[in-house]
Amino acid sequence: MVRAVKGTLVECDPSIKSIIINIDNETNEYIVEDLDETHLMIKDNMVAKLKTELEQRLKENVPDVEDESDSDQDVK
Repeated sequence: MVRAVKGTLVECDPSIKSIIINIDNETNEYIVEDLDETHLMIKDNMVAKLKTELEQRLKENVPDVEDESDSDQDVK
């Protein structure tokens, strides 16, 4: 029997898509379908949770750009 899953189309950069795929590989609870290099179908009820997890991963791995720009302004 075929089951329908309600999903949300997500468009993102390939680098962000790679992070989302890595998150999903741990639990297999987010991605319905990997469509192409910039689009994913995400389970509708999991979008908010995925967004939170993605923000956490980005905070851990990406330096804070605002702090760096502030220090450049102090140097004359």
